[in-house]
Amino acid sequence: MIPAPTLRPATTADVPALAALINDAYRGEASRQAWTTEVHLLDGPRTDETALHELLGAPGGGFLLAVGPGGQLVGGVYLQAQGPGLYLGTLAVAPAAQAHGLGRHLLEAAEAQARQQGCTHLKITVVSARTELLAWYERRGYGRTGTTEPFPAGTRFGRPRQPLTLVVLEKLV
Repeated sequence: MIPAPTLRPATTADVPALAALINDAYRGEASRQAWTTEVHLLDGPRTDETALHELLGAPGGGFLLAVGPGGQLVGGVYLQAQGPGLYLGTLAVAPAAQAHGLGRHLLEAAEAQARQQGCTHLKITVVSARTELLAWYERRGYGRTGTTEPFPAGTRFGRPRQPLTLVVLEKLV
């Protein structure tokens, strides 16, 4: 049994380790063996330290981190208050820590935070080609809103290998 991680907010000192974790979970070599990989959809890094500093500095935004025994960063999720809702993004779990319920634990902690902040719902966007990830969120009560958003232009989130859109999902809390 893997010990439960400690959850805490990220600080600017966490940014280098957080960037490494996110890139490893989404696009790293180890991610190729995990179901969360995006290497078949996008080239390049998922994020960089500059982008993470911007997210940490955004009004109402921050990362909730999962820290394992010994202080190693094993997971994280971005949360940002947006009106009556809480936006959830960049849910990442270290490939070696996947398949042990850590993603679900982070998701439940995000939902608890939304309730504590008086939010009515959580909103997420998922790449439409990630059918297994869409199904994972749907099993946890997130429903498709019927709307999509264009995948961000440029290379900030990587270079798409095919046309991509984002599916918007929400869950009442």
